[in-house]
Amino acid sequence: MPPDPAHRHRSDVLTDSGLLALALIWGINFSVIKVALGELHPLAFNALRFPVASVVLLVLLRASGPLALPDARDWPRLVLMGLLGNLVYQLLFIFGIDRTTAGNASLLLATTPAWTLLLTVVVGHERPPPVVWTGVLGTVAGMTLVVAGGSGFRPDVGSLAGDMLMVGASMLWSLYTVGVRDLIHRYGPLEVTAWTLWIGTLGLVVVGAPAVAETPLTSLSAGTWAAVAYAGTFALSIAYAIWYRGVHRIGNARTAAYSNLVPVVALGVAWLWLGERPAALQVVGAGVILGGLSLARLGGRTPVFHPPEPE
Repeated sequence: MPPDPAHRHRSDVLTDSGLLALALIWGINFSVIKVALGELHPLAFNALRFPVASVVLLVLLRASGPLALPDARDWPRLVLMGLLGNLVYQLLFIFGIDRTTAGNASLLLATTPAWTLLLTVVVGHERPPPVVWTGVLGTVAGMTLVVAGGSGFRPDVGSLAGDMLMVGASMLWSLYTVGVRDLIHRYGPLEVTAWTLWIGTLGLVVVGAPAVAETPLTSLSAGTWAAVAYAGTFALSIAYAIWYRGVHRIGNARTAAYSNLVPVVALGVAWLWLGERPAALQVVGAGVILGGLSLARLGGRTPVFHPPEPE
């Protein structure tokens, strides 16, 4: 029997509502991390939140059925991708957001689909039409405005370093996206995400252990512990589940379009919560980035599958 149209409509509404909630979760997360880093060393923060994310993700996977494992021949690449996509990426991400504003971090990380598209062209996976190239160029132009607009084209050295780290993180996640593409088609997106996240978590715990040992954990505020729980549970594990449910229900292109809302939410929350008032040039750059991303994501006939960045 064909699916009930009313049931399909209710399912789509539920999916769209979940993706709107996801944009809020990720948009808020940039400010949450900035606040937590006021008390926690960046390495300690990741060493605390990623084990939380790993456990929650394990529970979600086990709830959906037996835990699958990859073939032995795929372990070397999974380990490499786990280290690049979670350990090295997270080092760039956490030190980047520590040195720049939450708003800038969200906008620069949002350029990932553009870098992913460029990389897929280089390796021969995609042949995008001209409208997509227009979107990519627009995204890069908008990124330049965001970085340069921080202080009237004379950006603070620390902030500029943070911006460049965020750009590096965005590019590295693009490399991860292309590197796991065939594995995702073979095993499933949530499974590959979980395996690589668990591998990266081991590295983050090892790297962050000295910082955790030097942290007076018992004297941390309740707000900081709440930030660790939020960033590990909601911004990572639950966010992944919502994202991949969206991909399954409404497709990659429509799901990816929702992530365009993330920097908008992040800018608004950072303004209201942290007092990060964006400069006029940065607002223009944000608009150019979002417009460019829309063209790059929706202008192609076969959009690249884009795993969500672990924020």
